[in-house]
Amino acid sequence: MTNSGKFILNKLFGSTARVKLLKFFLSHTNEQFYIRQVARELELQLNSVRRELDNLEVFGLLKTTSIALESEIDTEGKSSKKSKSKDTVSKTDKKYYYINKEFILFEEIKSLFVKAHVLYEKDFSEKILEAGKPKLMILTGFFVNSEDSSTDILLVGKFDKEALVKMIKELESEVGRELNYTIMDTKEFLYRRDITDMFLYTILENKKIVVVDEFENI
Repeated sequence: MTNSGKFILNKLFGSTARVKLLKFFLSHTNEQFYIRQVARELELQLNSVRRELDNLEVFGLLKTTSIALESEIDTEGKSSKKSKSKDTVSKTDKKYYYINKEFILFEEIKSLFVKAHVLYEKDFSEKILEAGKPKLMILTGFFVNSEDSSTDILLVGKFDKEALVKMIKELESEVGRELNYTIMDTKEFLYRRDITDMFLYTILENKKIVVVDEFENI
């Protein structure tokens, strides 16, 4: 995120750690995490994470449970589907934190963070230009708060795949989640557009941010 984007969020929410935690949980709204796992994922001090998680729980944006209702990530960071019944939970089980979707300001806060990400749209497009020559670049999915989208970034043009993947990884680190991206060359894009390819049609007709478009009048 640009310095301006970070400054705005940090001023609004009080600390860099809290902003990182909010971004992380708002990017994983259907998952649960325990304290050490969050600290490891975000590379934050354990005590700082514990304090901020407790604050967000008191605020009402996070809830806790001792039962792993969703996928649990083990101590090696690998995802493993484990469900526990109430009968098998012991007093030593971890405390899991998860987003409270019923919180009265949940949608507003999530929308605010998505808009804050769009603040560094210019920086993002400049980095894309370093990796190739985009004729079309569309941000959708995560960037417009649409969880049903099949991709987050659509790119059309010629790119240095290695440089592009590196740039995407850096962006994923910024937003705190994995991003789905789609790359097409010009020929494939025009063909799929002409036959009204459902995947492409859904992207073009739904909510999106168009960063580059050289096909507008073609």
